[in-house]
Amino acid sequence: MFVKSASASALFAGPFALATLSHPDGPAFPALVTADAQVIDLRTAFGDKSLAIRDLLETWDTAEERLTALAGDSALERRPLTDFRVHAPVEPRQVFQSGANYRQHVIDLHVAHRAPGDDRSEDERRAEAAEIMDRRADEDLPYVFIGLPSAITGPYDDVVLPSWAEKPDWELELVAVIGRPAHQVPVEEALSHVAGYTIANDLTDRATVFRRDMPQIGTDWLRSKNAPGFTPLGPWIVPAATVGDTDDLRLVLKLNGETMQDESTKDMIFDVARMVSYASQTAHLLPGDLVLTGSPAGNGMHWGRLLRDGDVMDGSITGLGAQRTRCVAEAS
Repeated sequence: MFVKSASASALFAGPFALATLSHPDGPAFPALVTADAQVIDLRTAFGDKSLAIRDLLETWDTAEERLTALAGDSALERRPLTDFRVHAPVEPRQVFQSGANYRQHVIDLHVAHRAPGDDRSEDERRAEAAEIMDRRADEDLPYVFIGLPSAITGPYDDVVLPSWAEKPDWELELVAVIGRPAHQVPVEEALSHVAGYTIANDLTDRATVFRRDMPQIGTDWLRSKNAPGFTPLGPWIVPAATVGDTDDLRLVLKLNGETMQDESTKDMIFDVARMVSYASQTAHLLPGDLVLTGSPAGNGMHWGRLLRDGDVMDGSITGLGAQRTRCVAEAS
């Protein structure tokens, strides 16, 4: 049986993290998870039976201090994490996704997606992609689009591969979780609006990324990225103060035990602050919203090996823990 829980070997940096958990047959509830894999029910600690993680993020300026105190309070009732099922840590109102934000990843995709009639060598196409990346960095224009909250699933849940998805692919990503509302914030202030960080695997069906019936329309992110369960999220939100500098975190994704992605956030074209600031220039970012920051090199298109029934993906990011999801083909 595929285990839908967490183990102490996959925890996080710092004294605590936020999670959404449930008993096997009970409702989901907000929890504080300690570094030694113990759980404090935050409904009881805050005296609010309707409390959710997003409520804490909406009052993050004061909630973080209280949560830190709770983590160190040995008098509070605690239960082992292994007693609970782990869900996606938060239900966002908005999901902001980033495309083409890791230099080597974009170069690999540019080479893999050879246009019909393009007879240039691989070296020529890689040089073209590198030039495009340099130009994008100079112009400071990240590429951000909208995802659907309904695509989010838990970090240990099975992922159903739709019958229509011909080329389902993985994309491990660092996610910034918004705490303070943000609108038109400068880069220098952007990180003060981030409560914490988590992990996402932004699955993509490569066969439906581009509209073949009307090429002039361009990308079709609704079809290619937003099937139910295409965004495994979590297992927890680790406070930004604990994570610290996000400019050199290691992202690793393994497929059936074989390492496919292994890259540092150093390879980002636009860092977290620039991504959050850019998204806020148009949208009003709200507490609990997610800003996915792009995926590094090593996707299935690069390896020539896409997802299929029975595959198991293990994804981890420095200090944020790990998730494990199994792929299940949709019944025809």
